[in-house]
Parts: sequence; C-alpha cells; structure tokens
Amino acid sequence: MKKLPKIVLLILIVLLLLGCTNKELTTKEKEALKFKEEYENLNGKSTNNRKYRKVEIEKDNPMRYKNASDIIKMIEEKKTFIVYFGFDSCPWCRSVVPTLLEVAKDLEVDTIYYVDVKEIRDVLKLGENEEVITEKKGEKDYYKLLELLDSVLDQYMLTNEDKKEIDTGEKRIYAPSVVSVVDGVAVELESGISEEQTDAYMKLTEKMKKDTYHKFKCSIQCVLESSTTCSNKNSC
Repeated sequence: MKKLPKIVLLILIVLLLLGCTNKELTTKEKEALKFKEEYENLNGKSTNNRKYRKVEIEKDNPMRYKNASDIIKMIEEKKTFIVYFGFDSCPWCRSVVPTLLEVAKDLEVDTIYYVDVKEIRDVLKLGENEEVITEKKGEKDYYKLLELLDSVLDQYMLTNEDKKEIDTGEKRIYAPSVVSVVDGVAVELESGISEEQTDAYMKLTEKMKKDTYHKFKCSIQCVLESSTTCSNKNSC
C-alpha cells in the first residue's frame, strides 16, 4: 500500500479538525454562548462616564432564554424552576451574575431561565405636583407577571426632589431579581446584592462576594428542595 504524500496527510488532518470544531451547537449550547457574549461584550466599555464591570462567564453556563409569556405559561402549569430577571448593561446585575453562576455550578443546577426585562417594563416618573406619570407603558405580559409574582415583588418607588420616596401604587420587577418558583408559586425573590455594596460600580470585596453567594445559595435551595416556605433560609 502506497504511503500518502505529507501534503495530503496534512490536508486530511486539517479537514478532520475543522469537522470536529464546526459541529453544530445544540440550542442549549447556543443560548449559553449567547449569554456569555452579551455580558462579556460590554467589558471595558463605558456608560455615563462609568466603566462597566468586567465579567467572565463560562461558555457552558446554565442560562436559558425565555420571554415573559414563557414564564407565565410555566407558572400556570405549576412548574418548579428558577428565573433570573435582568439585562446585560445593568450594573447591579453585573455585580452578582458571576456569583449566581458559581452557585448554580456548585449546586449542580443545569437550568436558570433568563428574561431580559430592560425593554418590557413600564417607566414611571413624577410630575410637577408629584403625580405619577407613565413615561413608557410596559408590555402586556409584563403586567401579567406583576400579578403572578406579586407576593415576592417590591413596590415601584420614585424619589422626589427632597429625596423622599413616593409609592407609585404598583409593584416592579427590579434588576437583578432571581425568583424561585415552586409548583407555580413564587416563594422567594433574591437580588443577591450584599448590604455592604452601596454603589453598583464599586470594587467588590471578598465579604460582598460571600454575602452574594450565601443569598443565592439559600434562595436556590428552595427550588432544589421543592420548599414552599423556604424554611431552610435561616440555617442554610
């Protein structure tokens, strides 16, 4: 049997390698990569004279994209799951997302649903007489989510010129919000933000990171243990 010329062997090896590296990604892999790229693409960039926090996200992360209607359907079907509401340019989100993914990996959580809330929420503001004005209406499904998640959501508060908070009369899905849903019931909402972090852009201390880790771990365990009371939070 004749030996193949070296150049032919080289071509065959290259084609073989290309065939291995160009395999089609699964939907799960595509969504994980999309999440990684969206958040990491802002590394080194600035907004309002502040630099976005650098984040590093593994390509095999558990984030799976959903829209508001998907989450509504899952709640109505009484499913148990974890959903993260946020968006890539949210500075507070960038403070906690890497730790959220660390907790998910340590607890072997393979799916966290992700809803980008930046464009679906309403935007309210105060008028001259401190009346609440709708500057931008939210999507229909966003208001439905407010109803379904009402028990764990905070009020939508605005601040007037005297630094006094004004209640708008409605709830809000702030970012970041990681919601634990058990049998279709929202049992826990956790931002993951350490009480010691007073600015979204400040350097994170090890204490802050540990606080965030603990908060998310306790919250996610509600889902893993299918607990409707989250009674484990006091001892986790």
